[in-house]
Amino acid sequence: LQLHHSGHYRCEGWVVSKWSKSNRVTVTVHRVPPSGVSLSVQSPRGQVALGDCLVLSCMVAMRTGLLSFSWHQEGSEALLGTELHLELRYIGDNGSGHYQCRVTNGDSVAESDPLNVTAL
Repeated sequence: LQLHHSGHYRCEGWVVSKWSKSNRVTVTVHRVPPSGVSLSVQSPRGQVALGDCLVLSCMVAMRTGLLSFSWHQEGSEALLGTELHLELRYIGDNGSGHYQCRVTNGDSVAESDPLNVTAL
């Protein structure tokens, strides 16, 4: 089913030598809200040293429809990115903190648990 399949339905046909119609039913198709949002981390040496690059990936277990991603660092409303992956280049002291991915399908929003990143 797709969202555009929402509407009113009934069937018609010959029943016992006469034309009959069923009662009308209403069908409403909803999107499955995104859920099971989690983060994974990739760093070149398994640790993050000052000046290294760090890649965070956002994964979604269940969803329907097109998804939009947004990345945020705790304590800041600044939007860090809108892709599936967030690449933090040349991480410095100000790169340490909690990072979170938010996912929306246009109807509902789901968030990952915050991930603590500490630059060594």
